[in-house]
Amino acid sequence: MAGLFSRREIERIASAALAEDGRLDITSAVTVPSRTRAGGLLEYRSGGVLSGLVYAEAVARGSGCTIEWTAHEADTVQRGSTIGVIHGDLRDVLRAERPMLNLLQRASGIATTTRSYVDAVRGTRCRILHTRKTAPGLRALDVDAVLAGGGFPHRLDLTQQVMVKDNHWQALGRAGTSLQHALAEGRKRGVTALYVEVESVEQLEEACAAGATRLLVDNQSPATLREWAGRARALAPGIEIEATGGITLENVRSYADAGADFISIGALTHSPKAADIAIEIKS
Repeated sequence: MAGLFSRREIERIASAALAEDGRLDITSAVTVPSRTRAGGLLEYRSGGVLSGLVYAEAVARGSGCTIEWTAHEADTVQRGSTIGVIHGDLRDVLRAERPMLNLLQRASGIATTTRSYVDAVRGTRCRILHTRKTAPGLRALDVDAVLAGGGFPHRLDLTQQVMVKDNHWQALGRAGTSLQHALAEGRKRGVTALYVEVESVEQLEEACAAGATRLLVDNQSPATLREWAGRARALAPGIEIEATGGITLENVRSYADAGADFISIGALTHSPKAADIAIEIKS
């Protein structure tokens, strides 16, 4: 499965992960004889969706090692399965071990969590989205992991979409500027994705009149979302509806059934449970 990000970005993340451990692994230098070749089995001990392979490979390359994978990105892996073998000088394998596992465990945890949400809305038209609540410096890894789990991309940065949220509404009020004017300015700058977060029927009606292309219905119940989605689609046929705020695995299906086209979930990336993946060194 191809990710969204360039090799340059993948290499940047891998290099940063290796750099955190310093230039010399002093423990391996004093305990491991030089030129000791070894292999290490990569074991997915917890089981789940596998993600982060290209990032792990970049760490391995940066340490002078190679990996032979026996599983693929986005595969569902059974508990205790071997997913690959890392080869290289033992000192290099040990240097790569922790940063490589850190990235694999985080990515696979995100992918596994995402898959559970995707499965929960299966059979509806609703798509699960990430948010910008990603780990600083690791957005590429986090977003690629969401995609591996079956989710879809949301905005990746601040440059491509207009997204008016609560603080922007307040800024418009202080400046005496209308939402319609703000969205018109966005269109003048070539932006076609005009998203507006709404917390009341009044904001919903103003956003529809102003030409919003998507409404983010924030922290409302499924019943309210159903009502607001119907009202918005009557005012602006074709408008997209995104549910956000307070979405859990227990209630996500209710929002999908209520008419959400998209559901964005910050918890996918801001609080994932890391997968249990380890390396077992073999001679």
